[in-house]
Amino acid sequence: MVLLPIVLVSAVILIVAYFTYGRLLARLLDLDPNRPTPANTLRDDLDFIPTEPQFLLSQHFSAIAAAGPIVGPILAGIAFGWLPALIWILVGSILIGGVHDLTALVASIRHQARSIAEVVRDHMSKRSYLLFLAFIWIALVYIIVAFTDITAASFVGSQTLESGQEVTGAGIASSSLMYLALPIVMGLLLRYTRLTVGWATVLFLPLVGLAIWKGQAWPFDLGAMLGLSSETTTRQAWDVLLLGYCLVAGVLPVWMLLQPRGHLGGYFLYVALAAFGIGMVVGSGTEVKYPAFTGWTTAKGETLAPILFITIACGACSGFHSLIASGSTSKQLRVETDAKPIAYGAMLLEAMVAICSLCCVMMLTADSPLLTSGPNNIYANGLSTLLSGVGVGGLRLDPQLVVCFALMAFVTFVYDTLDVCTRLGRYIIQELTGLHNAAGRWLGTGLTAGVPLMFVMQTSLGPDGNPTPVWRTYWALFGASNQLLAALTLLGVTVWLWKTKRAAWVWLVVGLPAAWMYTVSTWALILMVRGNFLDGKDGWRITTTWVGLVLIALAALMLVEALRVLLSLGRSEPPRSMKSAMAPSA
Repeated sequence: MVLLPIVLVSAVILIVAYFTYGRLLARLLDLDPNRPTPANTLRDDLDFIPTEPQFLLSQHFSAIAAAGPIVGPILAGIAFGWLPALIWILVGSILIGGVHDLTALVASIRHQARSIAEVVRDHMSKRSYLLFLAFIWIALVYIIVAFTDITAASFVGSQTLESGQEVTGAGIASSSLMYLALPIVMGLLLRYTRLTVGWATVLFLPLVGLAIWKGQAWPFDLGAMLGLSSETTTRQAWDVLLLGYCLVAGVLPVWMLLQPRGHLGGYFLYVALAAFGIGMVVGSGTEVKYPAFTGWTTAKGETLAPILFITIACGACSGFHSLIASGSTSKQLRVETDAKPIAYGAMLLEAMVAICSLCCVMMLTADSPLLTSGPNNIYANGLSTLLSGVGVGGLRLDPQLVVCFALMAFVTFVYDTLDVCTRLGRYIIQELTGLHNAAGRWLGTGLTAGVPLMFVMQTSLGPDGNPTPVWRTYWALFGASNQLLAALTLLGVTVWLWKTKRAAWVWLVVGLPAAWMYTVSTWALILMVRGNFLDGKDGWRITTTWVGLVLIALAALMLVEALRVLLSLGRSEPPRSMKSAMAPSA
């Protein structure tokens, strides 16, 4: 069996789903290009600004993708085999993840671009709203912890390629820093000159390529600069700097960093997908070597259900997407009909990124030493292998450049997540405290970026007593809380749609996905808490245990609130305004 047919069939399934199920969802939600969006009615050119769909798609896509559709599929593929992972990516993205993203975005724009938590407050109760805000903020903290440390890990150490060339973490760090400077310059030029988005893209994308090319020649070795003696302490130093970046990025206007960086980051994703496509065609005989199915239980005792469904979050379904959709994208949506390509379309594109990442495992043998090198290295080497046959006139792509590009793409995706998470955490703190001034912005951003600092500075030990990366320690908790956030979002959307539509399709299209995500995520959290109580003595295990208990309690209370509202609606007739909303969409 070879890779290319598997990828082509998957791509066709996703394209057909976009033009069929995506169109059906747009009709059910009654997307209207003539209905004013909050980006226009509340425009302030700070957070609310109508944005061209191609620009917003790149920003939204890069923000939701991050490292999730790379790390999750690779970890799950190694653990259970590539076939269960592939099935979950396709089914999850089409029937659950895409529905989650689109309904969250539409719910937000129909409520003045307010957060999904505020939609819950309007249609459930203030108690539900506070519970949801607390849950979201905890989930954001763990997203920041996991992605900060996995990015820092890319900036330390080195790897030697089969060609004998070396790729250093310090070189990737240098490219990364140069890349961060470019969007700021781009944002300033777009804001204060007549430079158009098209010409800015033409100008700055080659500069990003130059940053990748020159990074290895101009390494930024933070460990050597600070006199640090180990990779662990160097990684922790990078953790601190990255959280400092989050602190600053979380308060900057969206036009200065978020939009231009998201635009450039989106092109990273497009180029990476195109590179995989070219590699698949050129290396059309690349064989699938990894087992399709390795068993229902891993060597660590983890069972396929529910672990597969929380390990692969981004790429199938991710609660984090609802925060992006209702936190920043809804404030920039130009017209309602843009929601379909930007929300549902981006989710299916992310599924394709996840499938490409899974291919990097599929081409390895079960005993390959690369399997223990980390998802970022597996991804980079997979892309390098696929592109090894690409060339013109006897010239072949430089493997070092390809690996550097893949690692930079990996890091770029994470940057988008880090500062968006910090910005969303700031919104929550401001909402809870009522401080919407400059002091509130800095307080909210400081807390959201500061609390993760306590976790990333820990020296984590795995179950075997040996040191383990912080991101790996918290990945399972991040995955479970992220999927439970998706369940709670779908739960809130179900209540909103039932109150306003009272149509049977609400239960099938939104209610069933909510029930599925709630079941697998709470199941995973209960197993995690139970296991840690039985054998966890290390500090990180105690922390994740109690946080897991808090998340389970919050989710249970949210479910009780939703059931209470739904049962009360079942005993009453819908008001006249609701009856009019029940009319079939045109």
